[in-house]
Amino acid sequence: MKTTNRFAIGILAMAVMLGLGGCSGMSPRDQNTAVGAGVGAVGGAILTGGSPIGTVGGAAVGGVIGHQVGR
Repeated sequence: MKTTNRFAIGILAMAVMLGLGGCSGMSPRDQNTAVGAGVGAVGGAILTGGSPIGTVGGAAVGGVIGHQVGR
């Protein structure tokens, strides 16, 4: 994996962890939806080389999966 991808993934992981503090008033299902969308967006961006459509598509799929996993 290139250094740039590792850096981007590290920054994203930190942002997600810091951002979860703002989710304290959200239900577990809402939190899982938000995390799923974030992870899906990063995955879509990486898999499509940064394509905006891949990023949005990944976010949509990740959000749906996160919502379904939620309690």
